[in-house]
Amino acid sequence: MAVLFNSIPHLVMLATPCDLEDLGVGFTLSEALVQRPDEIREVSVAVTEQGQELRLSVTQERLTVLLDRRRHLTGRTGCGVCGAETVEDAIRQPPPVAAGGRLAHSDLLHCLQALRAAQPLGGQTGSLHAAAWVDWQGRIELVREDVGRHNALDKVIGARVRAGQGFDEGFALISSRASYEMVQKAATVGIRMLVAVSAPTALAVKLADTTGITLIGFAREHQQVVYTHPERLQ
Repeated sequence: MAVLFNSIPHLVMLATPCDLEDLGVGFTLSEALVQRPDEIREVSVAVTEQGQELRLSVTQERLTVLLDRRRHLTGRTGCGVCGAETVEDAIRQPPPVAAGGRLAHSDLLHCLQALRAAQPLGGQTGSLHAAAWVDWQGRIELVREDVGRHNALDKVIGARVRAGQGFDEGFALISSRASYEMVQKAATVGIRMLVAVSAPTALAVKLADTTGITLIGFAREHQQVVYTHPERLQ
């Protein structure tokens, strides 16, 4: 799928062809290509002879900045920093997230149990990642699936923003490992807690600590490891 900003090609990515408008908005925000949701004017998907195009329109000011830092890269399902031209581009430091947010341990167990039933495509294929938005009472409010774990999280971010909702009243739950880029995306939009079914990377733990994110890995019904800012889990 080709991603275009104001009709200018930006990158090509592999993605599961559902909820692509959510993906476009979430990707644009989580990669700090814009600073605010209202800088994204339009988003649409078009089918071409070569595949699909995700077309976004941003303000002229944002487009100028985007072109200045433009990266010629191929979006991949594996490494979220592939194609970055400098270390500074790849290791971007988001601002700290806001304080607040509390989750009972019993509610964490509840959403972990509920996640399995909320992955219809994953159940059919056995090969898709899922990301969910969960409120502080442990209720799953939405789930998005994609072959790429970054895309699944971006779809959740985009879905929240397109619905006019923020990131104060809950946290993100992902079926994958918590890589640096996943924590970076969460911090960029202000998500205060990231819960991963698999392991985090060392760099992800470091970034979560410096940005104030509660990072939980190996999140299973029988065990969880809280790596940073444990005060949010009660």
